[in-house]
Amino acid sequence: MAEVKKENWFKATWGKVCKYFRELRSELKKVVWPTPKQVLKNTLIVLACVLVVGVFIWVFDLVADAGITGLLKLRDLIKS
Repeated sequence: MAEVKKENWFKATWGKVCKYFRELRSELKKVVWPTPKQVLKNTLIVLACVLVVGVFIWVFDLVADAGITGLLKLRDLIKS
């Protein structure tokens, strides 16, 4: 009866790790990296969007705070 020789676990794992990095390098060569001008433009767009959303949330918070404060005052007037 012939013995089946098991492959070394470290050797098999190392082969998979090497294959992963080879494929990773191959895929990274296909990436089209943005120019510094595009990066600046996209960064400014993101900052503008963050600012607009921040202002929207701030205004909503002010309106909600005023509404809740008004309701609490109204409740206090009705209680007394």
